[in-house]
Formats: sequence, C-alpha cells, structure tokens
Amino acid sequence: MKAIYKRELRAYFQSVIGWLFCAATLFCVSLYFVSANLLSGYSNIAYALSSGAFLFLFSVPILTMRILAEERKQKTDQLILTAPIPVWKIVIGKYLAMATVFLCAVAVVCFYPIIMSFFGTVNMVEAYVAIFGYVLYGLAGIAVGMFISSITESQVVAMVLSFVAMFITYMMSGITSMLSSEGNIATKILDCFDFGSRMQDFYNGIFSVTGTVYYVTVVCLGIYFTIQSIQKRRYTISTKKLKAGVYSSTMIAIVTVAAVFFNLMVNELPESVQSIDVTNNKLYSITQDTKDFLAQLSEDVTIYVLASESNHDTNVEKTLNKYQEISSHIKIEYKDPSVYPAFASNYSDSSVSSGSLIVESSKRSKVIDYSELYQTEFDYSTYQSTVTGYDVEGQVTSALSYVTGDNNSKIYAITGHGEMDVPESFTGSLTKANVEVQSLNLISEAGVPEDAQAILIMSPQSDYSEEDAKKIKDYLNNGGNALVTIGWVEESMDNFKGILAEYGLNVGTEVVMETNTGNYAQDNPFYLLPTISSTELTSSVSGNYYIFTPYSVGITVNSEDENNNITTLLSTSDAAYGKADIQNAASYEKEEGDVAGPFYIGASSERTIDDKTSTVIVYSCDSMFTDEADSMVAGANKELFKSSVNSMVTANVNVSIPVKEYAASYLTVPQLQVVLIGFATILVIPLVLLITGIVITVRRAKK
Repeated sequence: MKAIYKRELRAYFQSVIGWLFCAATLFCVSLYFVSANLLSGYSNIAYALSSGAFLFLFSVPILTMRILAEERKQKTDQLILTAPIPVWKIVIGKYLAMATVFLCAVAVVCFYPIIMSFFGTVNMVEAYVAIFGYVLYGLAGIAVGMFISSITESQVVAMVLSFVAMFITYMMSGITSMLSSEGNIATKILDCFDFGSRMQDFYNGIFSVTGTVYYVTVVCLGIYFTIQSIQKRRYTISTKKLKAGVYSSTMIAIVTVAAVFFNLMVNELPESVQSIDVTNNKLYSITQDTKDFLAQLSEDVTIYVLASESNHDTNVEKTLNKYQEISSHIKIEYKDPSVYPAFASNYSDSSVSSGSLIVESSKRSKVIDYSELYQTEFDYSTYQSTVTGYDVEGQVTSALSYVTGDNNSKIYAITGHGEMDVPESFTGSLTKANVEVQSLNLISEAGVPEDAQAILIMSPQSDYSEEDAKKIKDYLNNGGNALVTIGWVEESMDNFKGILAEYGLNVGTEVVMETNTGNYAQDNPFYLLPTISSTELTSSVSGNYYIFTPYSVGITVNSEDENNNITTLLSTSDAAYGKADIQNAASYEKEEGDVAGPFYIGASSERTIDDKTSTVIVYSCDSMFTDEADSMVAGANKELFKSSVNSMVTANVNVSIPVKEYAASYLTVPQLQVVLIGFATILVIPLVLLITGIVITVRRAKK
C-alpha cells in the first residue's frame, strides 16, 4: 500500500493535474476569502468555504478521472488483477494519494483564520470546524469519483459521470423538495445522497456528529465499492467466477444495509449528542434557565412548525428537538402550508409566514412568526437587512410560559389625540415577555379598563379634553401606571400636562440643546446623548450604552408634594440650555429668552395616595422610541423602553431568554493589507503552483 501511495502521489505531482487541482482550489477559496473576510470584515472563514464549495463539482472529477480508468485503458490494470497483494491495499493507497493532494491545498487554507486573527477576534474552534466540514465533503466526493473511475476505461466518461454525481449530491435538497414538500419514502431514500445540506451544520458553527459519521460512511462505501468493482473483474479471469460473483453481490448488499442502519442509529441519538455547539454565544444550545423551566413543566404542549419535514429551517429544528428531549410534555409536529393551507387561520386572523411556529396548550395558543425567530438590523444607508441574532429559544420559552400560565399582562396604548404608533419592533419585545398591547380610544370608552396594568401615551399632538384627562387621572389614582413620551408641540397641552404636574413633573416648551460635545451626536447639539442615571430601571443600559433623544424638551421637577417620589432617569449636562423659540432660532448660540439648564430628559415619579401607589415614567422626546433613533445606539432605546414597561407590569413569564447575538466581531483590515494578501493568495500562490506543474510536465515530456 505504501508503494502504491508513493507511486500515485508522485504521478500527481509529476504531471499538471495535482498542481492544477491545488491552484484551482486555492484560487477559488482565496477569492471569497478576500471578498468576504478581508474586504467585508466577516470573521468566519465559513463564508469563503461555503461560497467556494461549488468548485468540487469540477475539481473532484478532474482529480479522480484517471486514477483507475487510465489503468484499464492502458491495460496496466492487469497488474492489479494478478498482483499477489490484496486489492484493498491498492485502492486505499490510491485514495490516500488523492486525499493528500486535496489536503495539501486545505493546509494553506488552514492559515487563513490565523491571518484574520491579526485584524480582529476570530473564533478559532468555529473556523476549524468549518474547515473540517469542508475537508469531509471533499474526501467524500473523492471516494465517489474514484468508484466511478473504476467502472469505466474512459477518463472523459469518468469525468462526466463524476461531475453529474457531484452535481446531484450538491443539489439533492432542492431536488427532494421539488419531488415532495411533505416528504415520502422516495425523498428519504434520495436524502441519503444529499452531500450539501449536511455541510451547513459545520459552517454554522456546529460540530455535527451525524454529519461526520455520514461523510466517513460515504468514504468507506466509496472505497469498498471500488474494491468490489476491481474484485469483480479479478474473479472474471478465475475459475470461481460464479461463486465469487454471488459472494461479492451479497457482501455489497450487506455492507450497504449495515452502513444505512448505522447512520439511522446515529440519527436517533439525542440532539445534544448529535451536534456540539462551538459558536461564541452558544447560539443553538439551550440555557440552564430554560432547562429549569422545562423541568417544572407539567402540562402537555404541542409546537406546530408551518413547514414540511423535508424543507424547513434545520437550525430551528435542532433547537426544538432539544426542547422535546428535555421535556416529555413537548411534542413537535410539522404542518406543510401547501398541504394544510387553512391550518394557521385557526390560530391567527392575520397571515402567518412559512416556517412560523404555533405553540398550543389546553388553555391557549401563541403564534411565533418566522421573522421573530431571527433578529435583523436594517441599514438605512444601503436599505438592506442583516441578520444579527438568533431568538428561537427566547421566543419558544416565552410562548411555553404564556400558554401554560394562569395570568396575562395587558397594557393599553392611548389613541385619539394624534399619538404615535409604537413600532412593531418595540411591541415585539413586550410580546416576548407575554405583555399584550391593545389600543384604547378614550373618546369611545368610559375609562381605562380594569385589567390594564399600564397605559402608553406616546407623544400626543393635541391636548386632552378635561373628560379624557379625568379618565387618565382616575385610572392612575386607582393604582395605575403610565409610560409617557412628549415632545415639542405648538399647542399648549394644558390638560395633558396637568396630569404630569400632579406627579411633580413639569414639561417645558423649550427644545434642549447641548454645548457639551460629549452629550450630543453627529455635530448636532439637538441630537442629545443624555447622561443615564444608575437606577434599577436603567440598569440594562447604564454604563454600557448611549440613549439617543433628538429634539427633546426639558423636564423640571416640583418636589414639594411629599406624596411623590421622583427618580431621575436621563439628564443633560449643566451646560445645556433650552431654545425658547425653536422655529425662529438664528443660531446655535444662546439667545435672549433661552432657558439655562440642566434638564431632565427622563424621570419616574411614584405617587402614593390612600395606600394606592401609581407610577408615571416620562421621556421628553417624541421620537426616541422609533426604529430610526434606536438604530443610532445599537438597540439601547428599545432596551430602555422594555425596561420601563417591565418595571410597571407583572409579566406572565417565568424566564426571559435574551436574543443570542451573532458574533459582532468584525475584522478591520487596512486597504494596503487587503491588496497585499489578496495578491498573494489569489494570484501569486495559485500561479506559482500552476507554473510549477507546467514546468515539471514539460520537462518530463522532453525526456
């Protein structure tokens, strides 16, 4: 075997094929490496590997086409057929030679994560797991190509058949989904030939035990079938032709069935054994909080996945399977929308997207739209959305708590006075905490409903009537809570501001501007970055984030009423002042009539009367709880909104799992370094390899 290995390896590197294979592999991977990792700054090498994997469709057939087909054409296979050494040693020696050529190219790729680490933080384990998956895919393809080469004497036929085989295995997931979205016996059989899908786990930061076993099985079967192909021809020249032929066919069937059975056994292992999460934030693992919650779960719950079993999000599937493994009360069912088009309408009046989840118990149900399973961030400069987080565990655990709990928190958003709508991205954070948000028009209602744990008053543009103001006061005096935002408006708003005045919070009419450069953004003194007080309510944002409050008005405090306990949340610097006439302001300089600061931008007042305590939280910026403002400070405004509401309600959730952020580590590579590394990896190294192969081939031809 050693002699065969050396002979074949020497043959590859004494001709242009081995050098061409290495050059083409490195050129393709390096091209995406420079584009995705160095230029775009992504710190995961999987981007380059997954994009360059299509090269296997062409490179593997070129590498394997001659390994045995040429032996048959040149009649040198007679030496194999009559050699006194076992055929398996010959086949393995040839396979190892091709694997070595492939691994020589991968060895260079292994340095790419190290190169990236000079320009940022790189998860080395995740990077090399991705490379490991890439290697397994390549080795499996080589085994298939070698077998095909053993059944023909034409290199061209071997190359074409290998390309077809690689193409089919690469596209098999799409083929099976076209054949049947629901899945059947045929698609399950065809799934055995799906090389591409199993590679995705490795690229996603999951060390897949099932994927590893599958690829190793393909390699072993490819080698075994090649051995049997040669053995079959060897026996045709022996006197034991019939006996050996029956034996060979029987063993092929036995080995194939054994391989399938072994893979099925591995697939039945617990999800925690099948895959190992190596991502930085353990994206696809279940936290201990959820495990503790599931340990206490005593009610049966069914989670419906609006997708077919053969075509769905595998990451979501893995997470749900872990829930099912931990608790016997969890049951997962797939409902293909094309087969059950009206199924989701039983749970929601609005349209539900494919891939969504419906969590149902005997008490109630909850729909989790597919868009809520992933956190996205919209870039207003490029008008593109980027996935920034994975929130399946957070959403599912919240839904389980909701459908099995006994109470439900409800808040009302007041309407009818030009109030702003709360963005879905903000209300979604409340929904996850099982807080239901409903609209309430005071004009058509006698008052705030008794089941309201809090009300939202989001920047009214017209004053409240005395009757509407009284409805709010009555609710608050009865122990209610309110989150209020208010900005600059032309109307005096006396009735509305009178509600806040009872809590010692007086909202002015001046638009606040900062002169302290550390307290405003983008060279605009009206774009305030107020100081965040250290309180329990602001603990999630203080010290780590900025809060963005553009064009705020000032809040002053009246502390004479002993019934009010006022807490500062956001404040300006002492150098701030308020523009009294913002519409006619001539400059950023302080003008006559302007009011000197400092001001509160956010405050909380707790009022106790007759043993009933109510809380009013006021922010003096009408646009701070919008997606545009929130994007300026990486979600801090949304976090403050959620904390403010949660401080006033008793949410029906036993555990709250935050969004698992995708690794936000980006590479910062100077342009010169990109050019130099790109020039070396894309052009110099592949070109040197190719020229070396050509020179060696030409020299041998002249001898």
